[in-house]
Amino acid sequence: MADSNFDYEGTLEACSRGDKAAFNRLYQQEAGQLLGLAITLLGRRDQAEDCLHDALVKVWHNAHRFDPSLGQGRAWIYSILRYRALNQLRNRGRLVQTDDSFIEQMADDSAQAEQHATSRSEGRQLRLCLGQLERPRRYPILLAFYRGMTHEQIATRLAAPLGTIKGRIRAGLRALQECLQA
Repeated sequence: MADSNFDYEGTLEACSRGDKAAFNRLYQQEAGQLLGLAITLLGRRDQAEDCLHDALVKVWHNAHRFDPSLGQGRAWIYSILRYRALNQLRNRGRLVQTDDSFIEQMADDSAQAEQHATSRSEGRQLRLCLGQLERPRRYPILLAFYRGMTHEQIATRLAAPLGTIKGRIRAGLRALQECLQA
């Protein structure tokens, strides 16, 4: 079970000193959720497991590079996994082919979408913050993160100018950051 008081920054610092017990605690804390994200992004469990392994090895070897002044430890770990998954997708020459229902539910403004967002324990705070964003900012962020789409692809999909999409994503990410830090 995930510990909401887990000290990511301290654990990463301990990992940077070669503390295997700290890495094991990090693994126990996040491996399940990281695997779920990798499966969502890659669409296949076997490839997601490989991606998770590669990402965790990278976390272990690069923990000394984590800079808490640039962001939160958990976000740093997830960004490593996300970039590994997106690189795998690029190397395969395609974007993830998954059901968009989760993205559609999160982008929806209905009460059902809000209930869906708050009912899942993993990433609860992120989902709550996403639920507070208005659809024009929320939807492009979800397409970028969960589908690995570029700004250009999102602009094409939403039939909106590229500058508009970039602005919405920037503003949405700022609002998410403020919400998550509150």
